[in-house]
Amino acid sequence: MTIAAKICGLSSEAAVEAAVAGGAAYVGFVFYKPSPRAISPRRAAELCASVPASVKRVALFVDADDIAIQAVLDAAPIDILQFHGAETPERVAQAKQRFGRSVMKAISVAGPDDVDAASRYEGVADLLLFDAKPPRRADALPGGNGLAFDWRLIAGRDWRLPWMLSGGLTAELLPEAVRISGATAVDVSSGVEISPGQKDVMKIRAFLAAAAAL
Repeated sequence: MTIAAKICGLSSEAAVEAAVAGGAAYVGFVFYKPSPRAISPRRAAELCASVPASVKRVALFVDADDIAIQAVLDAAPIDILQFHGAETPERVAQAKQRFGRSVMKAISVAGPDDVDAASRYEGVADLLLFDAKPPRRADALPGGNGLAFDWRLIAGRDWRLPWMLSGGLTAELLPEAVRISGATAVDVSSGVEISPGQKDVMKIRAFLAAAAAL
């Protein structure tokens, strides 16, 4: 089974190079200012310059308006819009039509009801991403918190869209996470960092090697 991997929250040339060289299928860039991984549209353009067309470039937004999204698209060659906030199915459909990009919708998971809610997006999104629901703290981010959810909640489920597993993944945890969840695509951010927002090239390589070994 081939496992496609997405390295998210990239902000340096070295990290992007490691992701591409290691075989990442997706590279992700964050445009949510409270995040330590946030970059500007101009910086995204610089980082995307070395990404081959075979690797999908993903822009992560959290409840962003059209102006903010357009500013990124005007600057950087983005293939996929990732919505990681409380965007409704209607908002996903509207953005997909307006910007002409594929849309990945993140689903925050803590229990079975959260997984069931994913069905609302099956007719409008192009991909689903299952992530752990953020902790109830004022400073909690929508994602990238290094938390995992119970992978059994999505095991054996069948969606009409391709989907990706995220939340607390590391190179060491990846084999078990894939075995339990049945995921064929995975997303990592904090699991390949030295500190929030600071990617570790060796951890990126190790994660991608672990995915390739599966």
